Amino acid sequence: MAQKDAQRTRMATASGFIAALDQSGGSTPKALAQYGVEPADYSGDTAMYAAVHAMRSRIILADDFTAEKVLGAILFERTMDSDINGKPTAQLLWEDRGVVPFLKIDKGLADEADGVQLLKPMPELDALLEKANEKGIFGTKERSLILEANANGIAAVVAQQFDIARQVAAAGLVPIVEPEVHIDSATKAEAETILAGEIMNHLNDLPGDVDVILKLTIPTKAGLYDEAADHPRVLRVVALSGGYSTDVACDLLAGNHKMIASFSRALAEGLSVKMSDEEFNTALSANISKIYNASVA
Repeated sequence: MAQKDAQRTRMATASGFIAALDQSGGSTPKALAQYGVEPADYSGDTAMYAAVHAMRSRIILADDFTAEKVLGAILFERTMDSDINGKPTAQLLWEDRGVVPFLKIDKGLADEADGVQLLKPMPELDALLEKANEKGIFGTKERSLILEANANGIAAVVAQQFDIARQVAAAGLVPIVEPEVHIDSATKAEAETILAGEIMNHLNDLPGDVDVILKLTIPTKAGLYDEAADHPRVLRVVALSGGYSTDVACDLLAGNHKMIASFSRALAEGLSVKMSDEEFNTALSANISKIYNASVA
């Protein structure tokens, strides 16, 4: 418990951001292509996941990927189950880097209905949460997607997210609730206003022993989620980059003073498998500094 208490305090109070290293399934080839590893460079899922693990390991072991600026890291299940330098990934993150480990638990998105995509069923979630605890994971993350300002759809997304959050909390882990609003939605601002209200309703219904982290698209109206950030059941409100470039995402985030970053694509922007270690560390350090500065603005 002492470890989780220290991790909770760090997540609630320390400066920095959460690195999202949890690409999976259909997003893995895109992440590898951004890194300069094309589908022709590997054959089959085993080789693909080995390539992405090598990329993630290189990021985690980079000079500036430490507790000084990085609060936490979200892992894909295969990454959690793998080692880095002979040590389980979550253990290495916390013991060697001072970074709090999280686990992506969702199985992808269901088909669109009512302007949203709910989470696919997760029948094996209890077993996964048990394994996460055994591996030293602090919290979890699951992502839904909101495509338009449909009140019924948004209500369904938030209800599903908070149902899962309660299940995660009952297992002794801290859930990251992620109802993403698509950055290209024609009704993004309206959807976010509806979402903010639904989130507050569900936060007010949480028992006093359940804390959550909210992971949200950077809102069109700066400061929209400040009320949620101040809620006693919220450890942190973090922002996803959602397809924005690193510079754009950081500029937008800097206008939201109660949000910190949890970037994926924007963190890895400009990194290449062909870089020397010195070049790689320099490029990643620049991204880390930009994201950190935007998170503490």
